[in-house]
Amino acid sequence: MGDSVIRVPPYFFLHVLDNNKNITRLEVGPQTFVRQEHEKVVLGPERMVTIPPRHYCVIVNPVLRAKDGKVLVDSYGQVCLAHSDNEIRFAQDPFPLYPGEKLGSKVTPLQVLPPNKALRLRALRDFTDEAGKEIRAGDEWLFHGPGTYTPRVDVEEVDTVNAIIIKPNEALKLRARQTFVARSGETRRAGEVWLVNEEGAYLPDVFEETVSIVKAYVLTEKTGLHVRSTRTFKDVFGKERKAGSEWLVTIKDAETYIPGVYEEVVGEVAAVTLTTRQYCVVLDPIDTTGTPKYGQRELRKGEMTFFLYPGESLESGVQNVFVLGEEDGLLVRARQTFDDHKPGDRWMILGPCEYVPSVEVEIIDRRKSIPLDENEGVYVRDTRTGKVRPVTGQSYMLEPFEELWQKDLPRAVEDLLTSDLDPLADRTSGAPAARTGPRDKTKVVTYRVPHNAAVQIYDYKHKRSRIVFGPELVLLGPDEQFTQLSLSGGKPKKANQIRSLVLLLGPDFMTDIVTVETSDHARLSLTLSYNWHFEVDRDDAESVARIFSVPDFVGDACKAIASRVRGSVAQVPFDNFHRESARIIRMAVFGKDDDGKIKNNFTFPANNLVITNIDIQSVEPVDQKTRDSLQKSVQLAIEITTKSQEAAARHEAERREQEARGKLERQKIKDEAEAEKSRADLLLLQAASAAVESTGQAKAEAQARAEAAEIEGRAAVTQAQLKAQAMKIESDAELTQTKLRQDAEVDHRSKIDTLEISKADKLAEIESRKFKNIVDSIGASTIKDIAQAGPEMQAKLLGGLGVKSLLITDGNSPINLFNTANGLVGMPGQQ
Repeated sequence: MGDSVIRVPPYFFLHVLDNNKNITRLEVGPQTFVRQEHEKVVLGPERMVTIPPRHYCVIVNPVLRAKDGKVLVDSYGQVCLAHSDNEIRFAQDPFPLYPGEKLGSKVTPLQVLPPNKALRLRALRDFTDEAGKEIRAGDEWLFHGPGTYTPRVDVEEVDTVNAIIIKPNEALKLRARQTFVARSGETRRAGEVWLVNEEGAYLPDVFEETVSIVKAYVLTEKTGLHVRSTRTFKDVFGKERKAGSEWLVTIKDAETYIPGVYEEVVGEVAAVTLTTRQYCVVLDPIDTTGTPKYGQRELRKGEMTFFLYPGESLESGVQNVFVLGEEDGLLVRARQTFDDHKPGDRWMILGPCEYVPSVEVEIIDRRKSIPLDENEGVYVRDTRTGKVRPVTGQSYMLEPFEELWQKDLPRAVEDLLTSDLDPLADRTSGAPAARTGPRDKTKVVTYRVPHNAAVQIYDYKHKRSRIVFGPELVLLGPDEQFTQLSLSGGKPKKANQIRSLVLLLGPDFMTDIVTVETSDHARLSLTLSYNWHFEVDRDDAESVARIFSVPDFVGDACKAIASRVRGSVAQVPFDNFHRESARIIRMAVFGKDDDGKIKNNFTFPANNLVITNIDIQSVEPVDQKTRDSLQKSVQLAIEITTKSQEAAARHEAERREQEARGKLERQKIKDEAEAEKSRADLLLLQAASAAVESTGQAKAEAQARAEAAEIEGRAAVTQAQLKAQAMKIESDAELTQTKLRQDAEVDHRSKIDTLEISKADKLAEIESRKFKNIVDSIGASTIKDIAQAGPEMQAKLLGGLGVKSLLITDGNSPINLFNTANGLVGMPGQQ
């Protein structure tokens, strides 16, 4: 029964296949469908398609209908379908889907287009619209809002087009997708680009493509716009522009400017502002007719503001007017014939004045008068003759054909000049002092010769030299150079260790290490120090020139002295030299006079160098054996001295020890006597203390026992009193707590009973009111009909089955025909 009998509710349908005829039919509810053996339910029960107002749906493979709206069927009874076709159905009564029909899309609301919005539509096939216009497949058009779009099966929605808001100072650039007639009536060709400048909302046509939104450039008195044309056309000012031409748009033309479709913005141009103290030179200026003057220069002086047109440029930017003081000057050169000057002429503009060079004049250099002290100078070179001369001791302004000349010096001389060399410092390392900074090569080279020193200067032009003694300031001429000294240094002396421009005249000293060998072949290393100075007669030119005749006087002097010392030491044995080393060395260096005495000095006649004294700082054997024997003798002498000192110290220590021991014994005897006396006093005190201790202890113990008994009695009485008080407090508290608990329980029980009674009264009242309201709302007639509905329906069901009378009973139970009918047909609602 469940598979054969199907209840089809209202607005539901079934598709039933007749296997005998192979035809599928439609069954629509409400009904109770009884399926035959040769039938098969292929779909359903399914709810009918309901399309509310302002909605639609798409039906695939719709049924064919006659003009009167009836569904067409073939000769076999099968409904006719439009296969592979669609049908759009709008709001109507619920309808079923015939066999073969499908729901192509869900029920969809109709699209409501607001203002400034449109649908781009395309025809899928040829048709004639409601206005009688023939539409070809592939045609496109717009459906403008506001409105509700009703879809068609032969039209597809391509896109949604939104209106573009064109704000003030904006324009919309459009491009034609194909040749068409615009809404303004103009014919636009495919690929053509144009601008729409009207403010407001603009909805592009179906064949219009939005390129971009062009914003206007705001032009001010300080800002211009450099524009270039991409093809020949007429601009918004009605002027024809050739392809590639450039021009400038300023505030004189328009306050805001939107570039056209054939205009390319090169950039914004800032105005050039000149004050009353400024000027500039414009290259390739443009005249009033717009024609450029290539190769020309134009001078513009402030106060003014102007724009540089395309092709114009500033030669050196905005320049300040030259303000020349009394010590200032400008070296200028003529670019072309100018007044009495020919091209290439040079002259000076001297202050005080204000000068603005014209376009025919070129500024070569700005010069300032050079203030020079008596000890300062500069090298000046004449560019016409090439002659260089020093200028000192005056304030000098270079002439138009003069320039400062740089004097180059050797690197070693530069280092010596730029270092603060202390003549009295230790120069044995040979390293120059810290540099004070680079030298200005245009200034005259100066050198302060220290006191008691000399400097030799050689003039390569006149091939002569001069010697300057300190303290003096040396000024070098253009062709003069310092004579550099390279002296020996170190211990022992090595060549080229000290470099200097100045020769110190002394007195000074130098130290050297000399290795000698005695006659008994003992080799010794002597450290000798020599005092020296130069004897110079400054009035005698020959004597003065002689001091620089020996380039390395230190090395030569040390070698000569070492040679004499080695020769003298080689003639004496080691013991003699060890005893009389000072006399032997002084005699070897200074020699003897006619009286046989040792001389006081030794003079080198080649450069007047005088050795005045020799100091022997140390004598060390070079041979190891000699050094060991000397060391042993010294150690033996030290050991003898040490032992004698140790014996004297030991004897003194023993004497002091005996004396201290005697004092200690006497002190020990005295301490023992004092100890015995103190011990006797201690025994007496101990006896007295024992007696007092025994008597006091017995008394204290008796007194303590009495006081303890008294305290125990008092404590027992106090304890009994406290226990009685505690028991009374505890019983009173328990009684009070019990009374309070019972009172609370009675009160709680009374309140609960009151609430229960009130609740029962309210529930009874609610039930009575509910029953009354139900009866009043249903009505007496309705209750009567409900009571009679069951028996009447059962009687009708028995009549429908054709049973006129039926009785099955055993004769013992009462008969209820209505219940029998329920058992035969089943409960209501069951299939």
